[in-house]
Amino acid sequence: MDKLNIVIEFFSTYKLLFTVIVIVCISFLKRLVVSKIRGDLPFVTEGQRKWMSRTKNGTFIIIIMVLFLLWQTEINKFALSVTAIAIAFVVASKEIILCFTGSIQRASSRSFVIGDWIEVGKLCGEVIEHNLMATVIQEIDILHGQYNYTGKTVTFPNSMFFSYAVKNHNFMKRYVYHSFNITIVEFVNLYPLFPELIEQIEVHCEDFHDVAIRYNSIIERHAGVDLPGPEPHIQIHSGPAGEQMVHITIFCPTERAAHLEQLIREDFMIVYHETFPKKASE
Repeated sequence: MDKLNIVIEFFSTYKLLFTVIVIVCISFLKRLVVSKIRGDLPFVTEGQRKWMSRTKNGTFIIIIMVLFLLWQTEINKFALSVTAIAIAFVVASKEIILCFTGSIQRASSRSFVIGDWIEVGKLCGEVIEHNLMATVIQEIDILHGQYNYTGKTVTFPNSMFFSYAVKNHNFMKRYVYHSFNITIVEFVNLYPLFPELIEQIEVHCEDFHDVAIRYNSIIERHAGVDLPGPEPHIQIHSGPAGEQMVHITIFCPTERAAHLEQLIREDFMIVYHETFPKKASE
């Protein structure tokens, strides 16, 4: 008992040393648990990512609580005696406070979870980790209609949730409404081309048509809105210089969107050349 009192008195006297020991022990325990969760698998599953994120967030909270309890007396003295410095510290740490509150806002709104595809400002990607300060995503080229991983990992502060709307593209992981334009400079009647072009599109989409219908219905029930449907849609718009913009929308598997776009562009060029041979040869 006397030895225990001596140890307690020693660590009470040397709080800084005790703080370092606590942080090192908890950090080592965190790394051990995370390594056990990850295992020897080459790829991490969504379930493993969730537990790894929970472990990191939990250990961070434990460290903060231990430091607060250990240094509570000093913190109270500091807050009471140096009010002006405390106010200056709050102003200087505005971004940190916004990150904390942004994390609370994300958790309360349940805007996304690990594994979701999200868009925040000009950043798009799959969420692989989030904590009290920042969110980490694996960047995906959604804005250019490619839906492929760019190989870049983006870490942005949670304060961005107050500046930009969070768009959840999670349903796009399997199927997507893929839209693209084909520009025609000459002013010709393009509407007679559409029936044959739609037939060609339906041929390309025939192998997944039934699955697309079911998945579209699931999205409609989940969102509670009436979506356009899995059928291809073709519209014509006018460009700034008077050119015709053929706008095509298809509902297809995400990984095949870019390939199907190239096939449809090829079909359109063939049909356009056959219908307007003189225009195409000029």
